[in-house]
Amino acid sequence: MTQRQPQSKPQPLALTRSGHTDTFARDHLPPAGQWPVLEFSTEQLQYPERLNAATELIDVPTAAFGPNRPALRTPDGEVWTYGELQRRVNQIAQVLTEDLGLVPGNRVLLRSPNTPWTVAAWLATVKAGGIVVTTMAALRAGELAPVVAKTRPVVALVDHRCLDDMAVLTDTVAPDLVVVSHGGDTADDLSRRVELKSGEFTAADTAADDVALFGPTSGSTGVPKITTHFHRDLLSIDNTFARNLLGLVPDDLVACTAPIAFTFGLGMLVVFPLRAGACAFLTEAVPPTRLAELVAEHGVTVLATAPTAYRQILTSGGVRQLAGLRAAVSAGEHISPDVWNQLRDQLGLRVIDGIGATELLHIFISAAGDDIRPGATGRPVPGYRAAILDPDGKELGPGVEGWLGVIGPVGCRYLDDERQENYVLNGWNITSDIFLRDEDGYFWYRSRNDSMIVSSGYNIAGPEVEAAIDTHPDVLESAVVAAPDPVRGSVVCAFVVLREGVAGDPAKAKEIQDHVKRQIAPYKYPRVVRFTGSLPRNTSGKLQHFKLRQQVEVQP
Repeated sequence: MTQRQPQSKPQPLALTRSGHTDTFARDHLPPAGQWPVLEFSTEQLQYPERLNAATELIDVPTAAFGPNRPALRTPDGEVWTYGELQRRVNQIAQVLTEDLGLVPGNRVLLRSPNTPWTVAAWLATVKAGGIVVTTMAALRAGELAPVVAKTRPVVALVDHRCLDDMAVLTDTVAPDLVVVSHGGDTADDLSRRVELKSGEFTAADTAADDVALFGPTSGSTGVPKITTHFHRDLLSIDNTFARNLLGLVPDDLVACTAPIAFTFGLGMLVVFPLRAGACAFLTEAVPPTRLAELVAEHGVTVLATAPTAYRQILTSGGVRQLAGLRAAVSAGEHISPDVWNQLRDQLGLRVIDGIGATELLHIFISAAGDDIRPGATGRPVPGYRAAILDPDGKELGPGVEGWLGVIGPVGCRYLDDERQENYVLNGWNITSDIFLRDEDGYFWYRSRNDSMIVSSGYNIAGPEVEAAIDTHPDVLESAVVAAPDPVRGSVVCAFVVLREGVAGDPAKAKEIQDHVKRQIAPYKYPRVVRFTGSLPRNTSGKLQHFKLRQQVEVQP
């Protein structure tokens, strides 16, 4: 299949008049020559110059589908209708602007699990013209600090259960950050503040190309990059993947295990259901077996999760609890043909696989229904094009492995980060994934080309884990690689050199694991710890991770 060549010196579309009073975001966008090519190749991807995404996500569907239609549900029976969600969004926007002094372009940090208040706070920030910085509740202060330092939020809306690390941030990198809790019972809790507001709010007059979202990446070096996404980008992921492949309808109840802080979760739980007039089913951390029970108990019709969860549900014997699903999405890592085939054979469910990236906000290669070719990730979603490239950015033919390059209506624009040049090559977004394309235009995943470890759908930066291990007083040095795992796909495997006289036994391994959990998000800890006398290095002293990968491939 012939691919059109991108222009050799890509330039972004000229930015329109901003609605931001605080120009921080535009001031720190990459230089024009470092942007990827942006294409708006379908009718659905044409946008007016002035656009506020929150209006499209809550005001438009409330008017179209009615205020009494359920918008958000939780396992404990809590239900927010579209009218109730709209009122809460407006009230929070009033608190932000009237009480906390937020002006368009200011940043608002969100830290919370998936709750109705999180969704309302996210929408309210965008509606008020602010820029959302959504972070995972599991992150520790040390992981939050570089995100806060780089995005400079003025307000933090935080679940009352996640306040502990916020004091560390205000004492160090963000002394002027105003922290407001929600879901608690204190007098100044957001849930109390909103009751004093009318619920009437006019959306900020933002441009379609004003930044609405800062999305931190996991970062293969352990240092997060901050992706920037415009108001129009939030609609583009719906006008491409959701409208063309997912096809939500108002009667759908959509569940997704990814946090809203992940752009995959944001799309599946906020953008896609709301634009369709459907209902999002919000769960906090639940194991796969409980997830299957909740799907059956509550009548979930669309489920999005990682291949690991599907695999564990199959292994546990609970697959029949997914019989009510009409659609299932798998992302975060490649789903194996064995898992895909079992779900098809036992349920008649043809899982929609896909690959996306925080830099491009959501899924850009996928397939659904009869277009699915088991084992292949799929073809470019309408609105995108993709190619296999060599290291110089030259397109390769069918059947040849190379870097995956993507062009579409969204693209990589890191916030003030020299690594922008590493992600964009000749106008293509380069994802660090190795693929090949067959004669029919299907893309087949082969491997990652960086130090990222993908475990149970979570991206874990190897260098970040190494840095955490190395702070243990008994550790001289360490190296981290991915080890194959039948349940999680891969797990973090740490090779550790201890100081002289310290025994490398199971007790010490657990001590190191617990130490890492205290330093960084617990899901990143090394599930396998191997003690060694030295680490392999080349003649210049550079650590040879590939030799460690070879070891984990041959050792149980």
